[in-house]
Amino acid sequence: MKTVSEYLENVLEETGGFGKFQVLLHGSILFSKVSITWSLLIMAFAGAAPDWWCVYSNTTDVHSTVNYSSISNTTMTSPAHDVFLASKTCSPPINGSSCQAFVFDDSMRTIISEWGLICDKKWVTATVSSVQMAGLLISGFLGGQLADLLGRKPTFFVSLFILAASNIVAGFSQSWLMFAVIRFIIGLGCGAYLTVFYTFSVEFTPTKFRPIQLAIPDWSIWAALLGLCSYLLKDWSSLHILTGVLTGLSLLSWWIVPESFRWLVSHDKLAEADRVIKKIAHMNNHPKPDLNKLQAVLESDSTFQGDRKYTFLELFRNRTLLINTAFAGVAWFSCGYAYYAISYSVDQLSGNLYLNMFLLSVIDIPALMSIWYLSNRIGRRWTCLGYFVIGSLACLGVAVSQMIDVEKDLQKNLINGFALAAKFGVSASWAAIMAFTTEVYPTVVRNIGYGTQNSISRVGALIAPQLVLVNKETPGVMYIICFIVTLVSAIMCLLLKETKNKTIGDNLEVSVKRKSDDRV
Repeated sequence: MKTVSEYLENVLEETGGFGKFQVLLHGSILFSKVSITWSLLIMAFAGAAPDWWCVYSNTTDVHSTVNYSSISNTTMTSPAHDVFLASKTCSPPINGSSCQAFVFDDSMRTIISEWGLICDKKWVTATVSSVQMAGLLISGFLGGQLADLLGRKPTFFVSLFILAASNIVAGFSQSWLMFAVIRFIIGLGCGAYLTVFYTFSVEFTPTKFRPIQLAIPDWSIWAALLGLCSYLLKDWSSLHILTGVLTGLSLLSWWIVPESFRWLVSHDKLAEADRVIKKIAHMNNHPKPDLNKLQAVLESDSTFQGDRKYTFLELFRNRTLLINTAFAGVAWFSCGYAYYAISYSVDQLSGNLYLNMFLLSVIDIPALMSIWYLSNRIGRRWTCLGYFVIGSLACLGVAVSQMIDVEKDLQKNLINGFALAAKFGVSASWAAIMAFTTEVYPTVVRNIGYGTQNSISRVGALIAPQLVLVNKETPGVMYIICFIVTLVSAIMCLLLKETKNKTIGDNLEVSVKRKSDDRV
């Protein structure tokens, strides 16, 4: 007799496999990615520092100062005769003088120019990013639990609503403290979204097509469009409002996307599951599969436990789940740290800010498009390993380039080149471990496990902005840590069991002893 997992896999194939319904489902989720992509990466622009000058007064002419009249696009309009500007310094070059004000280049409007977050306030920008990641850390656990208890669909759409509303409110922030609080709420929405969106779509997708959503470079495309919109708008507030409006449009897919039929079956909601399967078959122009044997399969499958409520503790009670969670957790931590460390340090690269944002985004496209092919060709484990090694070596290249003493133009080119390669490797390895992770957890705890891994990655992402700040003072430190954690992650991938061509589980294994005890 087949297990529930095998039976449902066959049912999915009988409804048309990867048909019109799956295309529509994936399309809806891909469009909703604007919410998470822009919400997480918007600080790359919003937290960037425009050119600025210290305004100080002294009657003595100093050659190292720059007269404001030679500087265009500043906010100063009526200086006194003895007022001077010194570029990007918190202490004027003349003893006994002090900065009476700061002037920012008004060609771009970021939170740094909005609230003067420089000098003694330079810590604020990194802290705001860390506060947002703290929100993701918390909601990663909560979102996974809610998705497994209440369902995939309500968790998914509540997260979208939070992101839509909070981004619009963030655009009207009156202080950096208010902005930080709203960014924390945005983090909560992001964490809930990330725990559910991929597992939601995986449960409607046949085995060989599971990596397809990761292979489509939707995140990269949205990130590149963020760079374009940043260039066109050049305003942190407008970008937040635009993010909220586009996210709000994704809420309309509520009437398209059904609840996961796998989740419904695993919670003994068979009538609702039957309706969802009927809808899928209808949209795929296939007859509805005969589900008369489903009840018999459920009764014969010793792993099926009806509408049992599972919690985060299941990951520790089950030895296999605990080992998988530990090994995968190392990889997720390093991905969270390395990805956001590279992304948030974009203003430390040479050249145009907007072009660098664009390049760091589009470099993901070839990486992600290779995931589907390699995962099915050489397996999930070796794909993860290979990309972690690429990312690790590239991070080492950036670190060495930042610390060596060579000709400036050569150093800048080396740093930019290795940074792009590092982003390529880290993005691909994160996509690969994401696909890998969803397949090592059974349906009843998949979102709990996936949410836990997302939260672990946010620990690394929470640390990343602080190391970006440190890297400005001590070049190379941030990338040395990237090199170490990604190399360790490559080793961890070897310790996970391969899931290529394996049916994803729906229920936890039940020990023989427990089954015998139940009969007594």
